[in-house]
Amino acid sequence: MSIFTAKADRNRLLAEKTVKSLKERNFDAYYTENKSEALELALSLIDKNDTVSFGGSLTMDELGIVEKLYERGNPVIDRNKAETREESLEIMRQGLLSDTFIMSSNAISSDGILFNIDGTGNRIAALIYGPKSVIVLAGVNKITADKESAHHRARNVAAPTNSQRFDFENPCKRDGLCHDCKSPTCICSHIVETRMCRPAGRIKVIIIGEELGM
Repeated sequence: MSIFTAKADRNRLLAEKTVKSLKERNFDAYYTENKSEALELALSLIDKNDTVSFGGSLTMDELGIVEKLYERGNPVIDRNKAETREESLEIMRQGLLSDTFIMSSNAISSDGILFNIDGTGNRIAALIYGPKSVIVLAGVNKITADKESAHHRARNVAAPTNSQRFDFENPCKRDGLCHDCKSPTCICSHIVETRMCRPAGRIKVIIIGEELGM
């Protein structure tokens, strides 16, 4: 067996275990082998008349889902169209009342718990309450063994990388580790653990058998 086949088998088994755990917690959960399958599935979960919003996500960018939504005519609440910070904040508020909200997750424990951090909080606010439906797109690299490692991944992988990405002068940007800082641009102002989906099925999690995002 080649290393590529062995890795693909490992990813599939881990994803299938996590999907089962998510379903036990009332999430709708799916596994797809690649980005194209994930994109097709995600679009099938969104009605063509739905108003759609989204949180910042490299995984989502890699799938190209926003472009596809524009192509098929969905109304999109798009903060990237904003010309000022004030306009961006207002668009993010509007996104909390969208029909469908798309995002990724900073980490998912193999027993089916989502872990997310946010600087402003719009993304995890939408995850918790507001939009009628939430679609979470996550590469298999986001899966961790347990809650402790998921929390560690969110703070010591996702947070420092996003500080680099957005050029925030936070302590984690300087050495790649979370310092539990009180910086004005703290990227982990909000830390949320989503252990159950209520109402059942509102949050749909698509795990993709590739390494995506950060």
